[in-house]
Amino acid sequence: MEKFDEVEKCIPLPGLCGQLRLWELPEHFVFQPLDGRPLLSINRLTGTPSLINEIPLSTNQTSVQTMIVYGVAGAIKLLAGLYILVITGRECVGQYRGHPVFRASSLRFLHCAVRDDLSFQEQKKDEYQYLRLLKIAETTPGLYFSYEVDLTRNIQISHDPSKVQRSQSLWQQADPKFLWNREMLKFLTEANTSTYCMTLFLDDKPRFQSKRILVNDRFITLSLVSRRAVDRIGTRMWRRGADLQGNVANFVETEQMLELDGYQASYVLVRGSIPVLWEQIVDLTYKPVLSTVYPSQTPKVVERHFQDLCEKYGSVLAVDLINQQGLEGVLSVAYKNAMIKLENEKLKYVPFDFHRVCGQIHFDKLSTLHDQIAEQLMQQGFYLVNSERKVVQAQNGVVRTNCIDCLDRVNVTQATRRALEAQLQKIGFFKLQEKIEHHPCLEKHFNHLWADHGDEISIQYTGTPALKGDFVRHGRRTISGFIQDGISALTRYYLNNFKDGARQDAMDLVAGHYVVTRGKPSPFPFGLHEAITCMPLATSLILLLFVCSALSLRRGKLEKDPGQLFNAVVWATLTASIVSAVRLNGRQFCSRPRLCKLIS
Repeated sequence: MEKFDEVEKCIPLPGLCGQLRLWELPEHFVFQPLDGRPLLSINRLTGTPSLINEIPLSTNQTSVQTMIVYGVAGAIKLLAGLYILVITGRECVGQYRGHPVFRASSLRFLHCAVRDDLSFQEQKKDEYQYLRLLKIAETTPGLYFSYEVDLTRNIQISHDPSKVQRSQSLWQQADPKFLWNREMLKFLTEANTSTYCMTLFLDDKPRFQSKRILVNDRFITLSLVSRRAVDRIGTRMWRRGADLQGNVANFVETEQMLELDGYQASYVLVRGSIPVLWEQIVDLTYKPVLSTVYPSQTPKVVERHFQDLCEKYGSVLAVDLINQQGLEGVLSVAYKNAMIKLENEKLKYVPFDFHRVCGQIHFDKLSTLHDQIAEQLMQQGFYLVNSERKVVQAQNGVVRTNCIDCLDRVNVTQATRRALEAQLQKIGFFKLQEKIEHHPCLEKHFNHLWADHGDEISIQYTGTPALKGDFVRHGRRTISGFIQDGISALTRYYLNNFKDGARQDAMDLVAGHYVVTRGKPSPFPFGLHEAITCMPLATSLILLLFVCSALSLRRGKLEKDPGQLFNAVVWATLTASIVSAVRLNGRQFCSRPRLCKLIS
């Protein structure tokens, strides 16, 4: 008789207050819960938080600004003092484990304990730059939160009493790997005001993905949740590969959930950059050169990364989709050499040259990969709880997929239907050979869920929707899909070269990877070199010289005025020289991060 473990019942905890009235007083910020709890007061002169019982209004205060906010997300300290992050807008986007989930639609940093004694002009310039980065952070998309349930852990881990203590508050239960504001929360936790801690996790969708689908006169609820790790958070070209601790860029845990007739099923996959020490620094070329760094450290980094994965998920099947030749070949060799030494019964490495096998349109050939790993997938299984809250089976392993960016090829590969079909067959809803394509409505919603999921992961990492999304959505490549891919590719080029440096700094600042400290050298040097290597200035100069060259050719007949031809040659030579200098020094003309090293 099969042994079942019963899911531990949740101990009800007082949820966080859903609405707070913010009082902006001359000496205090006061957050007043609308349910009658104690008030949170933050001294604007010292930045000290405390719990109070009444609003400290003085008799000479005739008008006080108030507004409704939906949570305090923490604080960050800059040169001039403390800045508190509050949620000023929210949107209910669905439910997770029976509790409402909200997306932060707007954020605001409150200036608190601001000092006017910045003694040097350089400090004032630095503070301006830091504030500019906070403005970028305020527009961070895909931040989700709940007042009642931890969103940072998948269902299987959440149900395991050995890994989660349900008597703890939400911020204590949260997995720090996926907690976006973990460093900013220390402001509240260290002052014993943790009852106001609002945990935010960085999701990858414009809404909490969930579909309720009618199939065979019964409703199936299908949901996708993704959690992005913060240890090596960043933008596409400025966070590549791994760091020395084994954390990788663009690491995302995706959980596909199914609810049907009281059953609850979960299937978890992960993606992440190749866990090798490598970089691809933008230099105005369309495809910058890939290069490995610190090769002697690579074996230890790869081992550390997969040791962490095995400890958390069990067995790991590492599917590598990069090209084994050409530009990506150097990474393929480094990754493969490290994995050969590590492979064991819990860790398997599967190289699959996606572009060689599938090309640009024959993505149906992915079935050869799915057939190749089918046995390992069955062994890893999935998590399933029946209507009596008993665990029918657990997932004891995970598939880790990567390409170069862990976006487009991974999106196409991860959107496999086999896990969902296996779950529906286990529940008894599907017959043994029944497939998702036998139910067009279910197939359509499944495809759209995964296509939207891939788009939003890509938007956070690159600024554009995913490439090849039309295949995931429609099962084939389309003309409009090719056009959209071309637009996205050009947009990525622009953002990677001219915008993502500042965006990377904003992420590093709010994630606590860079700590602002007085007395440090300025991370924003702006001298003669920076002025010269300013892309708008260089572009303007090139355009000016080009116009001058064109005008000099139009001013008369060149055969009657040899001097005019000489002028045209001079202008054209100057234009060509500047264009050549910009190309040779492409890295210097790109937007690059200032706060943190690429690998540390």
